[in-house]
Amino acid sequence: MKIGFFEIIGWEKKYLKKALNNNFLEFYKEPLNLENVNKINDFEIISVFIYSKINKQILDKIPKLKLITTRSTGFDHIDLAECKRRKIIVCNVPFYGENTVAEHCFALMLNLSRNIHKSYLRSKRNDFSIAGLKGFDLKGKTLGVIGTGHIGLHVIRIAKAFGMNILANSIHQNKFLEDVLNFKYVKLKELLKKSDIITLHIPSNKSTYHLIGKETINFIKKGAILINTSRGDVVDTECLIEALDKKILSGVGLDVLEGEDLIKEEKQLLYDPKKRDRLATLAKDHILLAKDNVIFTPHIAFYSQEALERIIHTTAQNINNYLIKKPQNIVN
Repeated sequence: MKIGFFEIIGWEKKYLKKALNNNFLEFYKEPLNLENVNKINDFEIISVFIYSKINKQILDKIPKLKLITTRSTGFDHIDLAECKRRKIIVCNVPFYGENTVAEHCFALMLNLSRNIHKSYLRSKRNDFSIAGLKGFDLKGKTLGVIGTGHIGLHVIRIAKAFGMNILANSIHQNKFLEDVLNFKYVKLKELLKKSDIITLHIPSNKSTYHLIGKETINFIKKGAILINTSRGDVVDTECLIEALDKKILSGVGLDVLEGEDLIKEEKQLLYDPKKRDRLATLAKDHILLAKDNVIFTPHIAFYSQEALERIIHTTAQNINNYLIKKPQNIVN
């Protein structure tokens, strides 16, 4: 089987060659477009990332194409209707970093609860005093988890190991796991009022835009901590600064900033220097990040070797399952 991979970086080639060793593979660093599509005009399978725009014009040039597997969760760069009309199967990577992001969430949480960032900065100045560095235990605290998808549920599992009490709020509720993991679904207002730590695991859309904002910020328990590893615009930055100034929030851990709206997939940060530069400028000029009770990491919650390997592993599985006529992760 002839398989073309686009937007591929070095280490991924070695893995794919081993996983698909009985096939003819071609690798291209650039996205698939009208200028290079003739290189694969007789290929039956292609794998792309989000910069390859698969439309009718591209599909016309690959008449033998049977499978497209995108190495992303999103698939709006592919014309699904046209693919369906041509009986081309389209697969994605539905999830790959639920434990990775959840672990990073706790890294931010522990940094704030034990003042690790402040201790580190002091030690770099040869200051080893402990004044003002008293922390607090996570055990016995109430964690409010907003969004109980793959990541949110993994956060809950970790929190149980810390001995935390857990409240959750989500559009889609998993009542079975609510009982098994011993947490409680509540209204958003109640979660904000009762949680010592609030963590966000929701997508960016019209219903979540500024979910933590002027309508909700005053419900937050005084002295709580907010963690956001989801999307920047689910939190109103101006309201966040106000909540810190009024000591409604005692600390904030962020892996995302409002203004990152052009980042659709985390892996864009690996492939697109412009996105990295935009994030760097945004962070550098952000008044929020000057506060010593705010921790910021530059959108790296997803970024572990294992998570990146899971993307490639799922892609190889998508291809191998198609070859044995058992396709998986179909989006069209």
